[in-house]
Amino acid sequence: MTSLSASLVRGAVTSPFKHPGRPGATLPTDRLTLPAAPAAPGPLAAYRRICGFPAPESGPLPLPYPHVLAFPLAMRLMTGRDFPLPVVGLVHTWIEIRSHRPVQPGEALEPTVYAAELTPHRRGTEVTMVTEARVGGELVWESRSGYLSRHATKAETAAARVGEEAPELPAVAEWRLPGDLGRRYGAVSGDRNPIHLHPLTARLFGFPRAIAHGMWTVARCLAEADRKPGELRTVRAEFRAPVLLPATVTYAADPAGNAFALRSASGRVHLTGTVTRAL
Repeated sequence: MTSLSASLVRGAVTSPFKHPGRPGATLPTDRLTLPAAPAAPGPLAAYRRICGFPAPESGPLPLPYPHVLAFPLAMRLMTGRDFPLPVVGLVHTWIEIRSHRPVQPGEALEPTVYAAELTPHRRGTEVTMVTEARVGGELVWESRSGYLSRHATKAETAAARVGEEAPELPAVAEWRLPGDLGRRYGAVSGDRNPIHLHPLTARLFGFPRAIAHGMWTVARCLAEADRKPGELRTVRAEFRAPVLLPATVTYAADPAGNAFALRSASGRVHLTGTVTRAL
């Protein structure tokens, strides 16, 4: 958690000197790895509680949890001097997670993070960050995440994407999210980005109120979709719009439970996703 806080400060200092969209920008080739260790029981239990996962005495890690463990490494890379995009204003746009097998809390998990590619986006430049987790050299879990740095683009790149909207899924549950959710999840995850903590700090970055962490929203949806601990194998989630706190949101899913969405009472879609399950 200390390294993550230090990265947030470093990102605030270095961001003004970075210029997204600069021709010829390259990514650092470093791969950062944490020493292999089992999940700490206290933080894991707190994560399960705030995200809605069941808390059995024994059972596999929630599908998104290795991302939380490795996020300080990703932040260290993205706030380094050789990383081409400013971390201030960087928007998490999507995540893909694949579990090759359920990971038990007592297993010594070794996460590694690296930057994979820079790609043009209609609203700027997007970087793909990769996280891999191994146990005894075996790849047991991996994820890919997209982070968007918004800046002016050429007309042909900036054109809006054309595509059909997914059909509206039936409502399954309604959740009332408190105004301090960002502070509570930040205490559990270590991600104390100012946009999540308080209306005053969120306004500095253009938000009228604090917003929920994107990784909390996807974790809460997966907790609802996970009928049997360890059953989920993959997820692909798209972050569509921030959730301003406090809020009342609706979790929706198809009858098979393979597609889900999170939307507001007004119908605004905040998150969409799909999952696959173990056979």
